[in-house]
Amino acid sequence: MTSPLTAESLQELAKYDTPTVCNVIELWNIRPRNTGFMDGSIRACFPEMPPMVGYAVTSTFRSMAPPRAGDVYAGLQQQAEAFAEAPGPPIVVYQDIDEPTISATFGEVMCSTYKGFGAQGLITSGAGRDLEQVRQIGFPAFTNGTICAHGYCHTPHVNVPVTVGGICINPGDLLHGDLNGVTTIPHEIASEVAEACRELMIAEQIVIDYVRGSSPTVQGLTEARQACEAQIKTLSERLRG
Repeated sequence: MTSPLTAESLQELAKYDTPTVCNVIELWNIRPRNTGFMDGSIRACFPEMPPMVGYAVTSTFRSMAPPRAGDVYAGLQQQAEAFAEAPGPPIVVYQDIDEPTISATFGEVMCSTYKGFGAQGLITSGAGRDLEQVRQIGFPAFTNGTICAHGYCHTPHVNVPVTVGGICINPGDLLHGDLNGVTTIPHEIASEVAEACRELMIAEQIVIDYVRGSSPTVQGLTEARQACEAQIKTLSERLRG
């Protein structure tokens, strides 16, 4: 893994929406365009919240039966310890390994704890609850649904590879998520993504400004698109070079 991003770089990334980040990643052509982002099973609980950026602290979750040892919240201590080992601000990523999902992965107490230890948000392939209370503390959460009870919730494993939203998430992966979904950002290009987002948006604005102007024509749209595509091509060539 390359060096983690500075706090300033993470703040710059958070200025851009996740679709723009995905578009920029494509310009490097370092992974297939249909990989690296979570599928539609993972949805933002609070679409009004700004983009979430941070490094994955992964865990598995079960609630069908009690843990073989310890209490249901024993995993919180392990996760808090793992936060200190993360490359930067942590994002809790849970794979619910019950099939089907039995109960909620998180609620107000867990999210308050995570936020208190510096987590930027939470993603689970399972469900959530206490959504109004979690919204009030300003903690981004992404789930596959809601369930009112917590069952025998416990965390069997911390900082192991997990599968969430159709992709594998490893401990320390850099994540970016908003109301549109969640994507990973390859470490090798992470330091350049924010600036590339800025340049891509400038290029796209050529078309947006034209079609939002008075009396656009097909010929004018063609010319605006050509100008936009030329700037994007130049940007892509520079990034790949």
